[in-house]
Amino acid sequence: MKLLVFLFLITLFISCTTSASTNKHPLDPLTPSEFKLVRSTVQKTYKASSPTLTFQYIGLDEPDKALVLSWESSKTNKTKAATLPPRRALVIARFKKQSLEITVDLSKASIVSTKVYTGHGFPMITFDEQDFVAALPFKYKPFMESVQKRGLNISDVVCSTASVGWYGEIKSKRRLKLQCFYMKGSSNLFARPLEGITVVADLDERKIVQYFDNFNIPVPKAEDTEYVATKQKPPFGPTLMGAAFVQPNGPGFKIDGHSISWTNWKFHVGYDIRAGPMISLASIYDLQQKRYRRVLYRGYISEFFVPYMDPTANWYFKTFLDSGEFGFGQSMVSLEPFADCPPNAAFLDAYFANEDGVPVKIPNAICIFEKYAGDIMWRHTETELHDEEIREVRLDVSLMVRTVSTVGNYDYIIDWEFKPSGSIKMGVGLTGILGLKAGTYTHTDEIKEDIYGTLLADNTIGIYHDHFFTYYLDLDIDGEVNSFVKSKLETVKVKDENIGRKSRWTVVSETAKTEADARINLGLKPSELLVVNPNRKTKQGNKIGYRLLPGPAAHPLLLDDDYPQIRGAFTNYNVWVTPYNKSEKWAAGSYVDRSRGDDTIAVWSTRDREIEEKDIVLWYVMGFHHVPSQEDFPVMPTLSGGFELRPTNFFESNPVLKASSPKPLQWPNCTSQH
Repeated sequence: MKLLVFLFLITLFISCTTSASTNKHPLDPLTPSEFKLVRSTVQKTYKASSPTLTFQYIGLDEPDKALVLSWESSKTNKTKAATLPPRRALVIARFKKQSLEITVDLSKASIVSTKVYTGHGFPMITFDEQDFVAALPFKYKPFMESVQKRGLNISDVVCSTASVGWYGEIKSKRRLKLQCFYMKGSSNLFARPLEGITVVADLDERKIVQYFDNFNIPVPKAEDTEYVATKQKPPFGPTLMGAAFVQPNGPGFKIDGHSISWTNWKFHVGYDIRAGPMISLASIYDLQQKRYRRVLYRGYISEFFVPYMDPTANWYFKTFLDSGEFGFGQSMVSLEPFADCPPNAAFLDAYFANEDGVPVKIPNAICIFEKYAGDIMWRHTETELHDEEIREVRLDVSLMVRTVSTVGNYDYIIDWEFKPSGSIKMGVGLTGILGLKAGTYTHTDEIKEDIYGTLLADNTIGIYHDHFFTYYLDLDIDGEVNSFVKSKLETVKVKDENIGRKSRWTVVSETAKTEADARINLGLKPSELLVVNPNRKTKQGNKIGYRLLPGPAAHPLLLDDDYPQIRGAFTNYNVWVTPYNKSEKWAAGSYVDRSRGDDTIAVWSTRDREIEEKDIVLWYVMGFHHVPSQEDFPVMPTLSGGFELRPTNFFESNPVLKASSPKPLQWPNCTSQH
């Protein structure tokens, strides 16, 4: 047993330490010192203190793709010195109630350009301004009277912010709505809403501008809502036995700054305050060609759309765009070792700038680990031989990159999984607390009208809602010149009457020529969707490519002319393909808060640009229609979904045929003596 403990501790020590390399990568996220440089540079020009000048977004101004690829080629081939492209930061600031787009040259500590944004919508909402307005009700007399009228202690009340959206008004102001909760008796504050109270705050004025209170709904009880382990009371649930993936020789991956290498993969892990984790320059080593071949230039979740289905006055506006409004990267939380991530995980920190430009650290924001859960890479048993039975099995180990973002009541687990076979799997886990509404009902027999959800507990309704995740996937299949191929599976009648079969299916392929050709809603007909390099073929003449294996196929159920769906029109199709454009990063547009849907992928693609044999981007929308159930309360067990990018004629044959499995670990004899 001592040997086992020793090996475990060695593995833990090795896996929790990362390289301290100072090597720079052109797509590295901004460092704390760079944030400070940006802050001081901008403040020199805009000599004003907060809240007159606020930093809504500071992130890397990505170098042109051609420059990044040139740098990577020089670094890989060592034909000449690899020169880093100019390093710049993009700043979106609010100054005198205007949105400014500022580009800062970090090497010269100077502003390169400034532009006043005059379109619709506002920039991302910072944590600082959310915290500020969430405190306003506690100095607002009508609110304090509402709390007292309910017989509640004001010290046990907390308020949370919600974006407002857009509903056809000609002029929009930067506003948030606040809804408040009672936390006495339970850590689960979202389970105890003060239903009927809505506070409207102006973000620029930093004051309450409207207030509503419909006092007729009781606050749900605290009983049976607690989720903190130390506060649980018996009887207790099942006891889970521990499991370990022991690596006596340490992890199989290497971290150099933000660059990761593992078995036959290498890629870069970045971070953005809006997008969260960003995967770049993912390439896989081809044993036969003896070189790395690029698969993915850049990948991240571009937007989340979460509309709730309650149209009443206190709920209709809850149609969230979590990335553009609240910052999915800003909402990332520190990961718990041994819980969020296994003992063999290594961690990376992340940094963003708060409202006054000061850097904020998220410790252990990203974890990287090898996963083995008894999966099989490939196997075969041969029993047809006369004198022996052959059984060959290779266990399947993956490399995981994981983050968790908590946006209000929901926790989103985001996984990028790299497999030795060449597949990249994207996973999403939904957990946390449902969007709960207080009601007067305690049993379904009492309900005589639509409550827009499921009665989960006494006076507690889980509202119907959707989750749509839009992935940005700039695939470069062995180079930038790619095409999108739609292959339909069609039924064909067998004409030969001498054959016992009457039908079969075949593959009918079509290469999309323009953006309109590539828009697809999945689930209607069986299909194969591929991104191919038409100029590269296998020895047998097949075009090399990667196939999209979709996840849950959900389509919007809102009317096309409903205002939330106008803003969320990027979910109208499950698949979009656009020509690469550096400025087209965000599916919902650059300025999402109170946006009007005039700067989304649904608008860009109306140009119907050519996409055949071009540098193209695949946008994939994965969705869930969520009908809450009682098992989702008081905390929701993780609901998982995902999809896969799988090599298709990319290799000449099975790329893991000769993969070797780890040697079995010799466990010590732990048999107890009697």
